[in-house]
Amino acid sequence: MDIDAYLARLGVARPAAPDLATLRHLQERHLAAVPFENLSSHLGEPVVLEEDALFAKIVGRRRGGFCYELNGLFAALLRSLGYEASLHAAQVFRADGTLGPPLDHAAIVVSSDSGEWLVDVGFGRFSRHPLQLSAVDAQRDPDGEFLILDAPHGDVDVLLDGKPQYRLERRPRPLADFIPMAWWQTTSPESHFTQSLTCSRPTAQGRVTLSGAKLIETVDGVRNEVLLPSPEAIRLAYRVYFGMTMTRLPVPPGESPLTAGASQPDTALT
Repeated sequence: MDIDAYLARLGVARPAAPDLATLRHLQERHLAAVPFENLSSHLGEPVVLEEDALFAKIVGRRRGGFCYELNGLFAALLRSLGYEASLHAAQVFRADGTLGPPLDHAAIVVSSDSGEWLVDVGFGRFSRHPLQLSAVDAQRDPDGEFLILDAPHGDVDVLLDGKPQYRLERRPRPLADFIPMAWWQTTSPESHFTQSLTCSRPTAQGRVTLSGAKLIETVDGVRNEVLLPSPEAIRLAYRVYFGMTMTRLPVPPGESPLTAGASQPDTALT
């Protein structure tokens, strides 16, 4: 782990101590600097859940990723900085209220003298600050009100504005436990990651998302959508909003390639 390179990716100086204030700042900066994206599924890239491969992608190539990648590497950084951080599996609630499969999501739990804290930089819209797992009352966050409730088998349910988000296991897991589900998520026609294309991150005023040629910006609760007219405009949006220079573009499901030279590897802005 090249701590300084990772912190530079986040725009953060090396912290003096692994305390809660620093954890809060690291989570905020990670969410702002590293997008949640599933481009690899649509670029024909394998997702390799090994620390060196994740570091090369997220730090070296300045890309983003999805839960297993983002939380997997961030947990490694936190441990390198002196935090007691572990990965935990979660089942995501579907729109109809039923639970998805086991290991559907990976999140981080940080244990400290002040208790256990849920840290998640890989769930799209979620808390920008750590959530105390033992809290009884709702916890206010820039992205909404979060509530932690007891669930069967010692698990906990995490709710955002009254809506269940996922059920978190309390036992830690190694990153390797998520490899089979990560493969399914990135290859199965039934996975929503193969059915949709997204690159998204929070901003100071809301959120910005690029889905194929559709650029969506939410500013102070007002949503605005723009259909980008050309591959060049899409590349520019990736560079301006997410810091990524794409020599080829991911192909949205059901569409033909947007660019020539689709066999060229993508590079990232350094």
